[in-house]
Amino acid sequence: MSRPRRAAGDEARACSPADLDALLDDLLDDLLQKTSRTFALAIPLLPEPTRRQVGLAYLLFRIADTFEDAELWPRAQKLAALERFAALLAEGTTADDVAREAASWLALPPCRHAGYLELLRRAPAVLAAFHQLGEAPRRLIGEHTRRTAEGMARFVAAAGPDGAVELHDLADLERYCYVVAGIVGEMLTELFLLGGRALAPIARYLRERSACFGEALQLVNILKDSRADAAQGRRFLPLGNAVAEVSQIARRDVGAAIEYVLALQRQEAPRGIVAFVALPVRLARATLDLFDEEGPGAKLSRADVCGIVEGLERALDEGLPAL
Repeated sequence: MSRPRRAAGDEARACSPADLDALLDDLLDDLLQKTSRTFALAIPLLPEPTRRQVGLAYLLFRIADTFEDAELWPRAQKLAALERFAALLAEGTTADDVAREAASWLALPPCRHAGYLELLRRAPAVLAAFHQLGEAPRRLIGEHTRRTAEGMARFVAAAGPDGAVELHDLADLERYCYVVAGIVGEMLTELFLLGGRALAPIARYLRERSACFGEALQLVNILKDSRADAAQGRRFLPLGNAVAEVSQIARRDVGAAIEYVLALQRQEAPRGIVAFVALPVRLARATLDLFDEEGPGAKLSRADVCGIVEGLERALDEGLPAL
């Protein structure tokens, strides 16, 4: 039987060390399923405590992303929400602070996506769990999330009156992908290094490829979702640039992401970390192949995804390269 849900404010106030495990299980199992497809599959593969750290980090980045997209808000409201959200990551934030902000975000909802609205409703619990992480992971996650929120705000500020992001050239596209995904790759790398001294010999190699790991996934999503994004007023593919050129950049970044994954595997990183980074790269590569065949809107079927997951598990079981 599932546990009865508490109000968001009550959840935040109840976040003592004794009940943190139960809260995090609820957050990761429920909110990840409602807000992500790929990462709901990948994050549970991670070993603890990295699984919790990455799960909470994903939810924080997802909140920032919800404010950046926010198709029902004008630009000024998006900018204000991103600024206040970044401030909530600082030391000294109270449950009441977060509860007030969450109520203001939901008074006039930023979007229609039920999962994202549920995440905003439960933001007090997410922030409370984040602030109870150890000092090192909390500092890393907070710093990288703030960098992304501030970078998103710069793109929103440069957009039209409705705040819908519109990228103008390939350099703009690459800067945007770094802000929303390259920084995520950098954060993940630092969390992996924090939790595994055995990875120290390849730390520089990983850091050099960490941004490309995140950017590859973002570029593939931009290509795949370009038609739907344009229908909602977001134009991430620069006008006048051939889609084939963007696809080529995505393949370049996927190649760097593959090198990143294989370096972790060669260094005997924990299986869960290798599986976590390999799965989205496998999915991105397959999606990119499908996109080249079918164009925007191409989407892997459930059977395709299951086959990719099973193929990864077999490769790891047999000691073969993850990619």
